[in-house]
Amino acid sequence: MPGQMSFVQNFPCFSIILCMFIGIISSAFKEKIARWLNIIALVVNIVLSAAVLLYTVRTGESYVYVMGRFPAPWGNELRVGMLETGLALFFCVIMLFCLLGGRHKLVQEVEEGKQGLYYVLADLMLSSLLALIYTNDLFTAYVFVEINTISACGLIMIRQNGRTIEAAVRYMIMSLLGSGLFLVGICMLYDLTGHLLMSNIKIEIARIVAEGAYRPPLLVTIAIISVGLAIKSALFPFHAWLPDAYGYSTVSSAAILSSLVSKGYIFLLFKIIYRVIGFEVFHDSKIVDILFLFGLMGMVFGSLSAIKENDIRRMIAFSSVAQVGYIYMGIGMGTQAGMVASVFHVVSHVATKSLLFISAIGLTDVSGGSRKFIELTGSGYRNKCAGVAFSVGSLSMVGVPMFSGFVSKLLFSQAAVQNDGKMLPTLIVLGISTILNAIYFMKTVIRIYTPVEEGEYPTVEWWSNKIYASVLLCFVVLNILLGVCSQPIVDLIESGLNIFA
Repeated sequence: MPGQMSFVQNFPCFSIILCMFIGIISSAFKEKIARWLNIIALVVNIVLSAAVLLYTVRTGESYVYVMGRFPAPWGNELRVGMLETGLALFFCVIMLFCLLGGRHKLVQEVEEGKQGLYYVLADLMLSSLLALIYTNDLFTAYVFVEINTISACGLIMIRQNGRTIEAAVRYMIMSLLGSGLFLVGICMLYDLTGHLLMSNIKIEIARIVAEGAYRPPLLVTIAIISVGLAIKSALFPFHAWLPDAYGYSTVSSAAILSSLVSKGYIFLLFKIIYRVIGFEVFHDSKIVDILFLFGLMGMVFGSLSAIKENDIRRMIAFSSVAQVGYIYMGIGMGTQAGMVASVFHVVSHVATKSLLFISAIGLTDVSGGSRKFIELTGSGYRNKCAGVAFSVGSLSMVGVPMFSGFVSKLLFSQAAVQNDGKMLPTLIVLGISTILNAIYFMKTVIRIYTPVEEGEYPTVEWWSNKIYASVLLCFVVLNILLGVCSQPIVDLIESGLNIFA
């Protein structure tokens, strides 16, 4: 009953509306006020998400929040559980770190009149990510997918040079293709079931499957939705837009896009698998086998592309293709253990990829602004803080113990051992990918710690930019905590997925 609802249950709705409201009113203020409003919104959302996480962990179950008190099919719903609130909290923390870590470069990369607009786009981006995490309605999810797309394009092209405009156009074309396929899939689901709320669709699909009706249309629908979200999350071979989008945008934009945006679409796919299609139905459709194959290919070809790069930011961008491949490989295993490994890798990749992009800008700043490897020689000595942070991120990506990447690969290996049909290809490609990761990341670490003659480039002391150094320290600590104290997080993911279903 409405009267029995705890006040804390309103917080997810407050979080989404707060970000949209702050984004709207920030457009009327100058850059400094817009920046502070953005920080306030992020801090408030962190507090609200933490409160809801504590509430859901304490109750041990999810709940449905009815928007405007109108029931289905007229109203809209949010569904909130420990997995959703945990990711919402994590996303807010990472976005705060990304914006603070790249703030000193924003003044140089974005012309003065558009810096306030940058924070408007960031607010809308966060609002869309939270909505994708919480919504229980497929059409609402589509609306916020489009808001997310527009915000991401703005964050890419706000730098206003030829490469970023080209990257934004390419991103827009591919993203609209993915959004279009997703919308077609929603329309087909509505035609099959007559519902847009996820829980209602799942009930109808279970009935359709039990009756043995509409099998070809249902299979096509699942395939279209999967391909649409795979394009938007840059799964190989749909990743052509990614290197330029991440490589030439502002440093904060690159960190946000690589770590958060693609993961929002992947989490939406998780929700569709569990709450819309049903895990068993999705597995029986054999779409998991295709995603598994593309995931394995992405792990290898993304790493090979990274090895060939001579630009540190494009190298990190191509690494994201490989890491997205890991996530889809876990989904493609078609087991609960594989899904747990994929969700943990989402968390690990969010923390590590942001760290790599933010630390890389510190290395290029002390290398004459060049991103070429030859110019980065010795940059780890010239900016010790960035050098250590980049090394930690690299070790995590390779899968060295004590860092989050090691736990991800361990979980994938354990999931593979439990899956007889896919164990051998998973372990082989996991080993190959780890070797390839070591080649391009360790090559970079060796390069930045190769001594050069002093005086060629300036040396930066860590205390010269305390905010930047503090953000890198927080990222490093977070990565180590995910690697050393991973079991509570894995337990939360397992419980969250059980409730998710």
